Amino acid sequence: CSGLIKIRFKFLNDTEEVAVVRPEDTVGGLKSKCFPGQESQMKFIYRGQLLQDQGRTLRSLHITDNCVIHCHRSRSAAATTLPDPGTAPPDSSGLPFSAGNLMVPAVMVVLAVVWYFRINYRQLFTAPATVSLIGVTVLFSFLAFGMYGQ
Repeated sequence: CSGLIKIRFKFLNDTEEVAVVRPEDTVGGLKSKCFPGQESQMKFIYRGQLLQDQGRTLRSLHITDNCVIHCHRSRSAAATTLPDPGTAPPDSSGLPFSAGNLMVPAVMVVLAVVWYFRINYRQLFTAPATVSLIGVTVLFSFLAFGMYGQ
């Protein structure tokens, strides 16, 4: 038994399976050994990284004795393939329509109106109100660029 390591496979439903493997085994070999016939449906995640390279050995991934590999079994092999970019629907904006998506433009409009009144009717704004308006504008700008500037 020397040279063998135990690996725990943890699934989404919190069940676990234990496998005894060699550190020289590859990710693809591990899939075929532990999940025969389901290799294309299995996804392995270790330390937050999806193990996509089927040729990498467990030793090269620093998988040692009693490590946990999270497993996801997709429903079918067709679900694991990436969709063809040419067959994507034309209305794939990436953001679903909801009231939350309208908050940023709504706040931008409100800030623009307040700045309009600040510029044209400056006698109505005190110094602390102007400083507060600048602070809110800067804070909102950081939030907006942080959310959408990726």
